[in-house]
Amino acid sequence: MPETTSAESNFLVPNGTILFEILAFAILIFILAKYVIPPVNKGLTDRQENIRQQFADAEKAKTDAEAEKEAYRAQIADARQEAARIREEAKEQGAHIIAEMRQQAQSEADRITTHAHAQIEAERSQALAQLKGEVGSIATQLAGRIVGESLDDEARQKRTVERFIAELEESSN
Repeated sequence: MPETTSAESNFLVPNGTILFEILAFAILIFILAKYVIPPVNKGLTDRQENIRQQFADAEKAKTDAEAEKEAYRAQIADARQEAARIREEAKEQGAHIIAEMRQQAQSEADRITTHAHAQIEAERSQALAQLKGEVGSIATQLAGRIVGESLDDEARQKRTVERFIAELEESSN
């Protein structure tokens, strides 16, 4: 067996290295606390602030989107109302145009009817005058045959024709 000497160290009993280890650990903790942890904390704080800002921006974007959505709905409603108004105006204009065209057609029909009546009246007067002439000539020939004398005298012929036409008009009334 090996002999144990008092120089052998017991790991349970601290020796001089433990003080050195504690001092090195404290220096390491100081260096970490002084130079490493503040930038890490600053980075974490910046990241948290960045995340908070992103959430705030997302909330603002959501609010803006809702406002835009409401504005869009309002515009759609306005557009529908405007379209309905335009349709109503078009219907009114169409009805007005139809009424105007009917009125024009009626006035044109009245004008044509009046013109036709005037033309018919003129043709009737012309036919009546022509008929009077023919009836007068036939009447004088008949009267001449009946009376047995010639009615060549124009004044006598005219008087006879006028009297005959007057009698015909009186008998027709």
